[in-house]
Amino acid sequence: MIPVPDTAMVLAAGLGTRLRPLTDRTPKPLITVAGRSLLDHCIDRLVEAGVRRAVVNIHWLGSQIREHLAARRDIAVTISDESGELLETGGGIARALPLLGDAPFLAVNADVIWRDYGGDALRRLAATFDPAAMDGLLLLQPRETATGHGGPGDFDLDPGGRLVRRGAKPAAGYVYTGVQLLQPGLFADAPAGAFSLNLLYDRAIAAGRLHGLVHQGDWMDVGTHDGLAIAEAMLTGPDSAGPGSAGPGNDA
Repeated sequence: MIPVPDTAMVLAAGLGTRLRPLTDRTPKPLITVAGRSLLDHCIDRLVEAGVRRAVVNIHWLGSQIREHLAARRDIAVTISDESGELLETGGGIARALPLLGDAPFLAVNADVIWRDYGGDALRRLAATFDPAAMDGLLLLQPRETATGHGGPGDFDLDPGGRLVRRGAKPAAGYVYTGVQLLQPGLFADAPAGAFSLNLLYDRAIAAGRLHGLVHQGDWMDVGTHDGLAIAEAMLTGPDSAGPGSAGPGNDA
């Protein structure tokens, strides 16, 4: 167990190719759902959990993101500029490490939306994280409730909560949500330039130091036109408050 980290990395440098033509002139993090940008939905959740500083990487139409974030007053924002080279998920965080500090930090994709019905997901990650045993703790969504995601799943969990790759199996039980808590040490000996976080995940899996936590709530992949429409309907429809919204303990 650790406190909720003061600092989070927000991955906002993607090209948004699956949302074209919307993203031809608007970067994906600034696409709106239920009247609010994806990026603001993400940062709102960080602020609610007590995060005080966000490092946001930018690439495609990055000046729009920089200008948009200048208006936020509830969190300190530092930009990690990847305008010259798109560094992918691993390379983007590795570039930003000097800005993130030496303590464990949250890392969140800017194109996902989640709602909590069993306690705030970010606080649950911090409460579960064991720095002595984990290099990373990934928030997982059961595959059958992963809205907007039609893939075969990413991981299973062993009895100790460690992640197991799907491998040759036709399907896995859980989808990675794009929300995680990482140790800076995960990036020791990371390659230079662009690379996927999957490279470091595999190293941590081999060492038994990559764990998962199952999300208690809704999760939406908003990276496609279908996902965007579904998210809009879920957040504005008659059931937008979600199950149990009037009861105690709901942190949505």
